[in-house]
Amino acid sequence: MTAVTTKSRGPFLTWLKTGSGILTAMMAVIVIALIPAIIQGGLKLFLQRVFDSLNNGAVYAVTAIALVIIFKATTLINFAGANIAMFGAYVCWWLNTSYGFPIWIAVFVAMGTMAVLGSLIERTLIRPFDVNDHLPVVLITFGIAAILEAFAGGFWGLEFHKFPSPFPSDPKDRFTIAGAFLRYETIGTLIVMGLMIFGIYLLLNKTKVGLAFRAVSSNVESARLVGVRTGRTLQFGWALASALGVLGACLVAKQTNLEPAFMAKLVIFAFAAATLGGLDSIGGSVIGAFIVAVVQSMLTGYGQEIPGLGWLKSNFALVLAFVLILVVLLFKPAGLYGTRRIERV
Repeated sequence: MTAVTTKSRGPFLTWLKTGSGILTAMMAVIVIALIPAIIQGGLKLFLQRVFDSLNNGAVYAVTAIALVIIFKATTLINFAGANIAMFGAYVCWWLNTSYGFPIWIAVFVAMGTMAVLGSLIERTLIRPFDVNDHLPVVLITFGIAAILEAFAGGFWGLEFHKFPSPFPSDPKDRFTIAGAFLRYETIGTLIVMGLMIFGIYLLLNKTKVGLAFRAVSSNVESARLVGVRTGRTLQFGWALASALGVLGACLVAKQTNLEPAFMAKLVIFAFAAATLGGLDSIGGSVIGAFIVAVVQSMLTGYGQEIPGLGWLKSNFALVLAFVLILVVLLFKPAGLYGTRRIERV
């Protein structure tokens, strides 16, 4: 009998196939490709691109986490999430401009209001359907999104509204580092994102409802058998995701101004981030958000300096996001840090 031997792969090749390895290789390729343009533009321009990507990455991360929370529990993309967040941003703006609420009080009230709306949507429109039949739920979320957008346009108008910044936003409110501007808004957005992630960690690991949510996210039927009230737990997930979506919308509305479709671009970048990092990984979605932001900032900023890429302007950022989603789904559907699902037949 002839023994069959298999050649073991080296530790480097094994690591290179992990999420961290792929991430490192990806960033190395981008940096090497952009080195000539970075040298030509100088340190100041490079740092400015990095600072801009930090602000965008934090906003994408907040919104991506809201998508991941629903997907973890239901394996469903919540297409109504963007417009729930948009409606909450309108509520925040309305309370601040019409009733004089301090901006952060208005943000928290809007988050609470949309959390209630999200829980009601889950209880009345989502729960009656079979969790394994996604088509009716997807159609319902599309319908909810259309209704909220129409209602916002009818009640507050279709024109652009200036959204108050939650942070100091005067042109002089900034630090200067090697000639590049790091704005207080960027620092504040990063701090809010960090506090939110820490709060989610405590919620999911140190509270009864958080542990129940993790159990349901792992296996709905097993959680039900051990006494977890899955309906209320999923309702909590919808409420939490709706509140976090509002927070992301309020952080980005200052940059884009407020109108019924202002979340459309943001949710595409957030979905690209969640797809890249892993649709069931909160930490992965945060990493994916900053990768998307860096790629967006660097390629659209420096790409025009590379021969053959002069057409790559900022309006192609959405194209880059869609290309990233397509590539990830083709070659690593679970994302860099997502869990590969195994179905028994």
